[in-house]
This record gives sequence, C-alpha cells and structure tokens, in this order.
Amino acid sequence: MATLSDVAKKAVVSKMTVSRVINHPDKVSDELRELVYAAMKELNYVPNVAARALVKKRSQVIKLLILEEMDTTEPYYMNLLTGIALELDKHHYSLQLVTRNSHAIGRCDGLIVTGMREEDYSSIISVLNQPVVLFGQNDKGYDFVDVDNRKGIKLATRHLIEQGFESILFFGIDLNEPFMAMREAGYVETMCECGLNPYIQLMKNSSHVSQSNAAAYLKTSRCKTAFVCASDRLAVGVVRAAQDLGLSIPEQVAVTGFDGVFLDRISCPKLTTIRQPIIEMGGECAKMLLQKIQQDGMKLGSCLFPPELIVRGSTV
Repeated sequence: MATLSDVAKKAVVSKMTVSRVINHPDKVSDELRELVYAAMKELNYVPNVAARALVKKRSQVIKLLILEEMDTTEPYYMNLLTGIALELDKHHYSLQLVTRNSHAIGRCDGLIVTGMREEDYSSIISVLNQPVVLFGQNDKGYDFVDVDNRKGIKLATRHLIEQGFESILFFGIDLNEPFMAMREAGYVETMCECGLNPYIQLMKNSSHVSQSNAAAYLKTSRCKTAFVCASDRLAVGVVRAAQDLGLSIPEQVAVTGFDGVFLDRISCPKLTTIRQPIIEMGGECAKMLLQKIQQDGMKLGSCLFPPELIVRGSTV
C-alpha cells in the first residue's frame, strides 16, 4: 500500500505539504493541491481518515439540523444539501440530515442549523454543545450565512417602479423572523425613496392563501398593479389569481418572487424573481463550520451573499 512518503516523492513535495493538502486543502494553492491529488490518485493512496479522527477525538460527522417542515415539491433543501456535502467531501467529512426529534442521536463535530424560529433559540440551539453555524439571518449573535434579504427586495421593488407601476403591494410571510423583517424593510425603504405609498399584507407562505388575497384585492382595483412577493410560492398564487380574473400579465398585473430555486421556472409565465445562490451558500456554511471546529468554536460572524434579479415574463 502507498504511504504518505510515496505520495510526497511522486509529487516532489515534502510529507508536511502532503499532510497539509489532506488536512487543510483550503490553505494551499490550487496548483499544489492538484499536484498532490494527482499523485494520490496515481498511487491509489487513501488517507486513513478514521485513524486521524481517533487521534483528534473527532467523529468526522457534520449534522444538518432542519427545524421546519420540508416541502418535497421544491428542491430548496436538496440544493442546500448539495452545497454542504460538496464542501465537506473535500475535508473527508460525512453529512447527516437530522430533525428536531433526532438531532441528539449520535456524535458529531458540529451542526449547521436552518429553519429556526424564535422559540428554538432557547429550547434547542442554546443548549447545543458543539460548534454551530446557522443558515439564516439571526439577531442572537450566532454565526450565520444568508442572502442579503433587504437588498433583494429593493432590487425587485425598484424593477417594478422602473416598469412604470405606482400601485405596488408587498405580500410577505407572517413570521416574526429577521429575514422577513429585512425583506419588508427593503420594500418600504424603496417605496418611500420613490415617493410611493407602501401597502403590506402578511400571510401564511401558501400559494392558495396568496391567490385568495390577491383575488380579493384585484377585484376592486381599477389600476395597473404589481406585487412584490416574499417567496416564489406566494408569487405563484398571485399569478393564478390574475389569470382567473382574466387580467393580462404583465400589462395589467406584474409579479416578482423570491428564491429562484424551482417554482419560478415552472410558473406560466415564468416568474421574475430574486435568486438565492443556495448551493454556494451551503458550501459557505460548511467552510465556516469547519473553521469553527479547527478554532475551538471561535466566533466568525456572518456572511451575506448578494442576491440576483432574474427578469422573466411576469414583469416584462
């Protein structure tokens, strides 16, 4: 069997360099990393991850704790899982998916937690003993990764204003959570900056609920109306309401969503939306958590990803 020394000789580098590539690939150059990987592949060298983990008293397991109900019709969490798993694989870590009822089963070196609600901070997150990174903005001081929610909604609102709409409604999710507060704030700020009156409705994140609310409003409206929606699911409901009433999209009713993961592409017309780079955000969650593990849980702060406005048939 090939040894670390064999790999070092093949790659013409030191054993320390090979060890660094295996244990800390993010701290070496791409060129050096590929050189060592090529030597490992040619020699069929497989690092003894189990032995290293035993020495370091680690499990080489990361848990993804999802605290909200997963909707199997949307690949939102599959994209998140993909981003996390791709990054963890580089560091020889395995990923375990757990829920609020199973997260305490088995060992792990750290957790990525998503779907938090206010009550979860005291009942679950604050009592975790391992390093934690949250996927989703919070105001409790925990390290987190998220999209810039405020900027995303500002982009959507300004886009509709530039399309000539003055009657612009905000359909938000009825949750007292930071991400929702930021989305609502982005809408209100942009409307006020442009001298327009904000109009806000909060509701369950359901296309059926948004369809009913949009229909009730549109039946009495006598002007061109646009809807800034806090999710693609809400936006789909608005589209259905307009179509049922025989209103043309986007001439009479324009709609923007938020997420850009799946529903935006199957809607007819396709939705203008704010895309979240979920896979990349998942990878950043993994990077941040592994760094915390290496640094004994040191606080790292937050990482906000820039949102992207995707313009499609629901607004142009």
